Order: sequence, then structure tokens, then C-alpha cells
Amino acid sequence: MAAPGLQPPSPSAPALRGAALPPPASGLQKIWQTRGPLAWVLWPVSQVYRTLVGMRRGLYRIGLLKAEHPGRPIIVVGNVIAGGAGKTPVVIAVVQHLQGLGLRPGVVSRGYGRSTTDCREVTPDSPAHEVGDEPALIARNCRVPVFVAPRRITAARALRAAYPDTDVIICDDGLQHLALARDLEVCIFNEQGVGNGFLLPAGPLREPWPRAVDFVLHAGTLPPESEPAHAYGLQRRLAPYGLRADGTRVPLSDLQGQPLHAVAAVARPEVFFAMLQAEALQLAHTEALPDHYNFDSWNRSPDKRQPLICTEKDAVKLWQHHPDALAVPLQLHIDPAFFAALDVRLLALGVHRH
Repeated sequence: MAAPGLQPPSPSAPALRGAALPPPASGLQKIWQTRGPLAWVLWPVSQVYRTLVGMRRGLYRIGLLKAEHPGRPIIVVGNVIAGGAGKTPVVIAVVQHLQGLGLRPGVVSRGYGRSTTDCREVTPDSPAHEVGDEPALIARNCRVPVFVAPRRITAARALRAAYPDTDVIICDDGLQHLALARDLEVCIFNEQGVGNGFLLPAGPLREPWPRAVDFVLHAGTLPPESEPAHAYGLQRRLAPYGLRADGTRVPLSDLQGQPLHAVAAVARPEVFFAMLQAEALQLAHTEALPDHYNFDSWNRSPDKRQPLICTEKDAVKLWQHHPDALAVPLQLHIDPAFFAALDVRLLALGVHRH
């Protein structure tokens, strides 16, 4: 699956506006960054977890558990760490790149956090609570076929049946979802890398690293001991504007000097807050909520004079109740060499431009 050989990471892109260094980790994330006493206490449990992960992968390798392929090239975009590495923005970037080539991509996802359990298509107007916030965001930004199902192979088959001219399918998350056979794997690391290098619960790793993948995208330095086929840098930045539900853009510079109420229901809300502050925005109130929070029972700060600012992922749910909320999109700068290498691999898989 992964191409042989080691290639060095490409040079880092220039520093980007709004790309603030992440604040110090807290809570469990802090424990996962060092091999401190508590991490070592949990280490024996992580070895049990390592054994279970290895046994499961072994069952697929020897064929006792079967991986299924939907008949179109599959690109899985995922990570090996818990707690969010920025998969969905990369999925959007890959989809938009393929669209730029004249290809017809589609996206499948589990639809984590949704209230439904069936297989269904996600449209730009789908309520986020029914399909998941990330699939809803992808459908709105990319306007491509998106399907969600508990089993990704089910979603992929439904997508192919509804859109038989689909050229390639991107799976949002699912690096550990071995039941879906894949052609290419893209593994993403945020600035924290592999942390202390321990598996859950002693560290952030969902599975042992290094392991063979086709591409690595890393926001920080390349994780130590990594031997990826291809490794490329990426940088995240905030867009210079916020979006209202009606599509109106408000320049962030217009918000400087105003007390703001910032809310984030993502894996690392403190990073979003730090990026806002790097834009010289005054955060009078910050509210970190659980990842994929549905906002149905959320109450806004009593001071309605404070503009409400959030992530684009949260906005697909928050706008239903607060259409004036400003969603600040996250923009990526991915080393262009990654897309060139991806094109070569897709061509080898028989995916051609139209």
C-alpha cells in the first residue's frame, strides 16, 4: 500500500498570518505530551490496548476478517492520534484539488455525533445533527456527493449506486477502520506530533507509530522515527473574515477593539482561541464545549452586545439558533508537492483527468 523508500519532508512554507503557536496543553493532553508518572502508571494498560490492536490487524491480514472495496479508488484521510489533527480541512482541500483537475470525487464518513444511525446522503442543506457536523461542512463547501453510514463500505456503495460516474472516493477519518479496503492513506499530525509516543490511555496514539502510510502531512516537525513514503508540511491559518449564515463576510479587522464571545466545540478549542488572539481580537469570553456539541441546549452569554464568533464546523449547527454568529474558516497551506505526488499515485490507479 505505501510506496517504498524514505523521502525527506519538504521545506516549510512561510509563516502565515493567524497561524499562532498553540498554547500549552492542559488536562489529558498535557499528560500525553510527556512520559511523566501518570503516563507510566497507565502504560501497562496501553500494552493491553497495543495487543488488541495488533490482534485485530492480524485477523485482517490473515483473512479471518475481510476488508471490502467499493470498486473505485479509495483515499483514506485520517490520523493515528486521539483528539483531532485537522482531518476534515484536509479532506476539503483534497476534494477541491480533484475538482480542479476536472475529476468527480465523492466523500464518505461515519458521521460522528449525528442523531441518526442509517446510511444517508448529505446535502448542503442537511441538518448537521442528522448527518454529523463534519460531513455537513464538506457538503456545503465542496458540493460533491457525501454519504454517511456506520460502516464506510455501506456509504461508499450507496454513493456509487447514486453517482456511478464518481472517479475517486475520499474517506473522512477511518485510518483504523480496516473493514474498508483502501488504495491510498494520508496520515495527519498536528503540532503535538505523537506526544509521548505511548498508546491510549497512557498517550495519544490509537495505534503504534511508525507504520506504513502513503503520505504524511504534519503541522509541526515530522514525528521522530517516522519513515513515511512521502512527508509534507502543512500550515493552518484563519481566513481574514468571518461568515454569517447568509454568506455575509465581516473582515476580522473590523472586529478589533470589540469584546467578543468566542465559542468552540472542537477537539482543541484553545488553539482556535489562540489563533483569534493572534489576529489582535479581544476575547471577553471564551467557551470551550465538547467536540461535536449539538448546541440545541446552549445558551448564549447574556451580553448580546458581544459579537459571537465560532469555528466553521460549529457554525453548521450554531447558525440554526444564532444566524448572526460569525464563523471564521480555517485555511490550509499544504506543500504543493503533496498534490503533485497524489496526482502521480492516482494516475497509477487509473484515475485520469477529464
